[in-house]
Amino acid sequence: MMTDNQFPKSTPEAQGIPSGAILAFLEAAEKNIDALHSFMLLRHGAVVAEGWWAPYAPELRHMLFSLSKSYTSTAVGFAVAEGLLTVDDTLLSLFPEFAPADVSENLAAMKVRHLLSMSTGHAEDTTGRLFEAEDGKWVKAFLALPVEYEPGTHFLYNTGATYVLAAIVQKLTGMALIDYLTPRLFEPLGIKDAWWEVSPEGVVMGGFGLNVKTEDIAKLGQLYLQKGVWNGQRILPESWVAEATSRQVSNGSSDVSDWQQGYGYQFWRCRHNAYRGDGAFGQYCIVMPDQDAVIAITSGVGDMQAVLNLIWDRLLPAMGPASLVENRDAQAQLARKLAGLALKPVAGSPTSPWAETVSGKTYGFDVADQKVIPGRHAPPDEAQLVQAVTVDLKGYEGGTLTVRDGRGDHVIAFGYGAWQAGQTSLGDADPRSVMVSGAWTDPDTLSVKLCFNETPFCATLVFQFAQGGMRFQEKMNVGFGPEGRPALLGKLR
Repeated sequence: MMTDNQFPKSTPEAQGIPSGAILAFLEAAEKNIDALHSFMLLRHGAVVAEGWWAPYAPELRHMLFSLSKSYTSTAVGFAVAEGLLTVDDTLLSLFPEFAPADVSENLAAMKVRHLLSMSTGHAEDTTGRLFEAEDGKWVKAFLALPVEYEPGTHFLYNTGATYVLAAIVQKLTGMALIDYLTPRLFEPLGIKDAWWEVSPEGVVMGGFGLNVKTEDIAKLGQLYLQKGVWNGQRILPESWVAEATSRQVSNGSSDVSDWQQGYGYQFWRCRHNAYRGDGAFGQYCIVMPDQDAVIAITSGVGDMQAVLNLIWDRLLPAMGPASLVENRDAQAQLARKLAGLALKPVAGSPTSPWAETVSGKTYGFDVADQKVIPGRHAPPDEAQLVQAVTVDLKGYEGGTLTVRDGRGDHVIAFGYGAWQAGQTSLGDADPRSVMVSGAWTDPDTLSVKLCFNETPFCATLVFQFAQGGMRFQEKMNVGFGPEGRPALLGKLR
């Protein structure tokens, strides 16, 4: 039984898992996957292992990207249970005010269930077209798009459809989806401080944009594993849980891909009779009914299938039907591993023959040829392009990096061989938490890594010095577009 909405803790062996198997999973993840940010494993309702790779931490929220969709689906489930709509209501009956002048047969046939199951009939993801709507009315823009296929016959991952689900909930309830979920889901489960990005028309993004802690991901998974019951109380109808997590539409037939096992209502079916919500760059809520287990993971990975493969290969076979003899030595090894998880700071030297020459100097850049910052939903405006860089070095302790763009100076402190905490709005409109480390990776090259530790993103800024100039390049760990951009050449001012 959960106390104060916190999961009870247990040894792995008590829940039928060898501690050594979890340790092997973690070691394999660190060797083969770059990089997990957090990991929580529940078996029979108890946490048997949890860890965060510093500078990520349990108290920090993490961007969920498309894992947000499963929370949006849950909100629709509540609305259905309250009689506000059915999954067979047509989209036009819910938004008649946005009906285009010429309503196609396929648009007229589109129902809520088609939005939920990603079978709206569109030939391409509608999200980009919504962002392009000049009047900011995204639902209207969605309804204006051609519907090439009969709804229900064609699977297409379509984040715009999830946005419309959020808009439906807001219209029917008179409140934003996150506010609607608060007394129904967040408060009963003890999910606090969640926040969600909002569209120009004041609707939460639905298909992405939710930020919660790792334990909050596990709580959603455990609620679904328990078929909608929490601490003995019915939270969500069992019928909705069954419907949302079963195959509603086929999305392929590969026996080695967890993206071709069928799709439910904003949940993916997996191999091994599991199902999950997931988000870009490795945000996972994995529910394993046959093993009575839930796994929550946040990360910044490029290969999401690799993480699932590691779970199926290392953890799933280790989950036995009965408790095991306690293994104190293995438990101690696992505890040390979990306590010491950390992303490595930049490796290199704290000094260089160039240090005294370049410290305090300012290098200017021409903004004309600068490209889009990778990993963003939209290209930066002129104000975000780099105008100047100053590096102020402080002996062996670290230094301060000042990047000037059209919005002013962004001052970022970094440590040598260690992470230094700060905040910056560099590359984004709003300040974000950041942990920064730096080192001389070559005698003429200073590398500074910025880990935005409430997101999947880490940026490495590489400064290569030459007489009278600097070559500056930014590299992202993951992104929706190119993970780097052309080098910028700066001149000493």
